[in-house]
Amino acid sequence: MTVVTVATSAHDVPDESHEWLEADGLGGFASGTATGVRTRRYHALLLAATTPPTGRVVLVNGLEVFLKTPSGEVALSTQAYAPGVRYPDGCTRIVAFAHAPWPTWTFDVGNGARIVHEVVVPHGEPACLLGWRLEGIEGPLDAGGTWELSVRPLLSGRDYHALHHENGAFRFEAGVDGTRVRWQPYPDQPAVVAQSNGAYEHRPDWYRNFDYTQERRRGLDAVEDLATPGVLRFDLARGEASCVLAAEALVSSAGRTSLRLDGSVSANDVVDAAARVREAERRRRSFPTPWHRAADAYVVRRGRGRTIVAGYPWFTDWGRDTFIALRGLCIAGDRLEDARGILVEWAGAVSEGMLPNRFPDRGESPEFNSVDASLWYVVAVRELLAAASAERFPLSTDDRGALERAVQQILEGYSAGTRFGIRADSDGLLAAGVAGVQLTWMDAKVGDWVVTPRIGKPVEIQALWLNALAFGADLHWKWRDPLARGRTAFYERFWNEERGCLFDVVDVDHRSGAVDPALRPNQILAVGGLPLALLDGERARRVVDAVESRLWTPLGPRSLAPGEPGYTGRYEGGVRDRDGAYHQGTVWPWILGPFVEAWVRVRGGTSAAKAEARERFLAPIVAHLEQAGLGHVSEIADGDEPHTPRGCPFQAWSVGEALRLDRVVLR
Repeated sequence: MTVVTVATSAHDVPDESHEWLEADGLGGFASGTATGVRTRRYHALLLAATTPPTGRVVLVNGLEVFLKTPSGEVALSTQAYAPGVRYPDGCTRIVAFAHAPWPTWTFDVGNGARIVHEVVVPHGEPACLLGWRLEGIEGPLDAGGTWELSVRPLLSGRDYHALHHENGAFRFEAGVDGTRVRWQPYPDQPAVVAQSNGAYEHRPDWYRNFDYTQERRRGLDAVEDLATPGVLRFDLARGEASCVLAAEALVSSAGRTSLRLDGSVSANDVVDAAARVREAERRRRSFPTPWHRAADAYVVRRGRGRTIVAGYPWFTDWGRDTFIALRGLCIAGDRLEDARGILVEWAGAVSEGMLPNRFPDRGESPEFNSVDASLWYVVAVRELLAAASAERFPLSTDDRGALERAVQQILEGYSAGTRFGIRADSDGLLAAGVAGVQLTWMDAKVGDWVVTPRIGKPVEIQALWLNALAFGADLHWKWRDPLARGRTAFYERFWNEERGCLFDVVDVDHRSGAVDPALRPNQILAVGGLPLALLDGERARRVVDAVESRLWTPLGPRSLAPGEPGYTGRYEGGVRDRDGAYHQGTVWPWILGPFVEAWVRVRGGTSAAKAEARERFLAPIVAHLEQAGLGHVSEIADGDEPHTPRGCPFQAWSVGEALRLDRVVLR
């Protein structure tokens, strides 16, 4: 077993750029910063998926927390307000923070006393456990005065992409029943239940002008108002404070019974239930590597099956992302039953050879704007069937048949021609693209502006297509001739001798012989990342060397080499600026997997090459686990130094490819 060693998960000096994530396995989550200051509209304690994994709503955004001590009252929270105000000063008392096994803060409250605060999201339930305990006091806790904790929940009840503002429709009413308090601010949103061993005091109020600095940096609206119905008070001298926040109706529909949300539950029962949640969540310690633990956040429920969330906090499940990430998260990550369920479910969605890039929810039309989602699906099916053949996993005849039929439908549809000009050309290569539509993974679009249209025959699409044909040829002889013609054409048409690498696109805009020589990392898939390498020998080595010398950063390759027309080294500013930079120099950690596999292949796949690759390329990603999204890998980073992480701090295919490297490629 290979165990990835990571730096300590305790942060003595909390950093606002460090973010934590507690995913509930349903598409919902809790998240925030190590300082406790909310900097995104997505930072919340109770953010639930009403139609898992979609329909996400923010119910409880945060808390205002104070502690009365024998020496006076101190704050244990900090809020960011516009313009540029931080209040109160709770974050200044944090002396340690750890994100594993769940977020835990230690506050110094004076005279040797400490408050330990924990946030735990139980897997499979739209709920959040909050705990506070007093440590460091010798003798009777009530001998020297009070230790009263006051907790004000800050509520909204909004779509997770939106912002909330003071209004007369918000309902502050509280239903109090023993240890249970219930609020339902808006009738069309789930009710919030707080089950605690504290006492509730109804004191409704509005807190105005919260300022989310990360949203402001992204050029988006950044100011929000939140409502607080009242205060929960706990006597820490009598023991720990425990509170469960839950989305009432969603807990009932989650099919779990570990949370009892009724007034008959005693205060002691609440503490016992909190202990059971912690004990159950110690399952996280059973994961063999940090990569496995991170992977667990992305595999979530969809209907009666499973799917993969592309990234937190704002992505749901997408076809392309799902099939790329699945190879690492599920197949390399020993979650083969999840892989089977996901791939079999998607098998029924093939239309004219295409899979939608987003799985449609009820009543929605599928979106088929992806040439590569279907091809990545074929790659994932091939790897799952290989695992079944190796007796790692039993696969029924029906499931195998469904998967193989889906593969044949994709090959038939692409060969005959399908949407958006996708068709097998006479040279055996795959042409794709029409004006105004972004079909490849470089899919940024602002209004009518497709930033990187790549119409014609993109290099990585050929690698995926020829790999799909190779798998198809194993299933039926009729794909052997197209495969042979395509491989010959690829070798003859994509080599750019002048630059010692591959063209990014040939037959640009469907003009025969027109080429795009931009140096991008897409070409690496012709050498690594897929079962069938299209290049070997000197050409393969030169491609790897070109990508390493011009594109490589510690977090993966840039999407465009510095000095190329259109290169943009920083992903920042408003929506247009950021989308314009998305694939024009921005670093993408997920391509680490294909690159490192190619790097090892051109060195003969030796043990020495694997050991060197682990140290040179995987070690910086391991170090990144303690930056940005703690325990995870970011979606993107700046192309220019210092390569600041950007985008989603928690990204499925970034984690998946790191896991695949660790467990498969570099073993």
